[in-house]
Amino acid sequence: MEELLPHFPAFLLIVVRVTTFFVVMPIFSYRSIPVQHRVGLGIFLAWIMYYTIDAPVLELDVTFYLLIMKEALVGLFIGFAAYMILSAVQIAGGMIDFQMGFSIANVIDPQTGAQTPLMGEYLYTIALLFLLNTNGHHLLLDGIFYSYQFIPIDQLFMPFGDHALIEYLAKSFSKAFMIAFQMSIPVVGSIFLVDVTLGILARTVPQLNVFVVGIPVKIIAGLAVIILVMGSMMTVVTQLFNFLLLTMRQLMQLIGGG
Repeated sequence: MEELLPHFPAFLLIVVRVTTFFVVMPIFSYRSIPVQHRVGLGIFLAWIMYYTIDAPVLELDVTFYLLIMKEALVGLFIGFAAYMILSAVQIAGGMIDFQMGFSIANVIDPQTGAQTPLMGEYLYTIALLFLLNTNGHHLLLDGIFYSYQFIPIDQLFMPFGDHALIEYLAKSFSKAFMIAFQMSIPVVGSIFLVDVTLGILARTVPQLNVFVVGIPVKIIAGLAVIILVMGSMMTVVTQLFNFLLLTMRQLMQLIGGG
């Protein structure tokens, strides 16, 4: 405690960055984890990180309060970027649901409380389990730990309005959307072929009620294709995880002025 008290303001700044990172970061921000546990984990990690970085001596003045706001913005910004990239799995599920006819039956995500596509929630749950199995959550924690190498505690001004930062965010989201399209294209393309076949049958066999037959046929075809290409989808999810870590690193470099 004698070593901590002179640097206690710096410790508070570390707590702010870590806890705000947990507010929006995947897995750790879910409502199924009690708030007390998240706050306790954030303080515990901040305590460990305090002894691994060169914490400066700060005065409790107006600059310190500005640094608190800066640390909160940094934590929220990095966590939101991670959540935005990982939400590509739900985007892919939304594309699949639209073609299969499940888009009219959204479900409530118990983790976030928002309405999500049915297949999007299914794929997102599998992706999170895959992330936990490969210790990807450890890499997310490494991201907030190594952020102090790019964004020091006493750095006051952040280039949040820089065009390079905004442009990189836009490119990251567009690439995440392309990854989502790669995940959904086998199912979407197969159901499109089913639609074409049903259209041909409707012209050749007018007695066939395509609207009644088409819905179960598309659902069965979509589920069959999902079972066949699930391994390929997980390969694309692996690319998504790598892109997620790369995006977090590049964002920290841009925010830190690198």
